[in-house]
Amino acid sequence: MAKMTVILGEPPYGKERAYLSMRFILTALTEGHDINLFLFEEAVYLPKEVQESEKRSADLDEKLANCRNLMKSALEMGADVKVCGVCARERTLSQDDLIEGITIGAMQDLIRWIVEADKVVSF
Repeated sequence: MAKMTVILGEPPYGKERAYLSMRFILTALTEGHDINLFLFEEAVYLPKEVQESEKRSADLDEKLANCRNLMKSALEMGADVKVCGVCARERTLSQDDLIEGITIGAMQDLIRWIVEADKVVSF
């Protein structure tokens, strides 16, 4: 199977790209592919332990998948996830704000993942 690096810069809510990228990742993991996910810009909020959607009505939550839960599923299935350190600092996020298993990384990590990947997908 392929080794893929997925790059995401969109926020977890307000647009569908984060949700679609997580569906792509979960499908790829189910099919046996190796996944590295690098989050930058507003996507650094995706693995935040407390998500904005939790403040919405229960009816709306039933219609939208919680990106945090999708991220946890991806981690359980073996995805390796890193958050851009500069982007996290700019948004006052620290390692303690993130889901367990996700690390703060650097551009060197992204470059290494791109070089090692069979495929690179950007959302």
